[in-house]
Amino acid sequence: MLSTKYRLRMEFICDRISKGQEVILEDMIWAEKLAKSHRTAGEMLRRSRRVANNPNMAKGGLDDFMNLMDLGDPDPTNHRTQFSDADDIKNWFQQDKPDDWRQRD
Repeated sequence: MLSTKYRLRMEFICDRISKGQEVILEDMIWAEKLAKSHRTAGEMLRRSRRVANNPNMAKGGLDDFMNLMDLGDPDPTNHRTQFSDADDIKNWFQQDKPDDWRQRD
């Protein structure tokens, strides 16, 4: 569980990210470190990045659903739109998991 102080600081940073405003480097470093070690902070950061990448997200639409459920990568440049062959599909499903994939908070 995030402390009130950490939660408020993370909300401030995420609000600035989602509005496309500048965030100072020290705050981004702090937010990234907290997001790696705390699941809730990571969700907050990913959601704000999705809103920043898609500011015209329609309420009740698929993008809104994906954001609310915290599904998918927030960076649209990492999205796959097509596969070249069966081996490409196989390799996509065999992606390496990050070191902390079993971590729970």
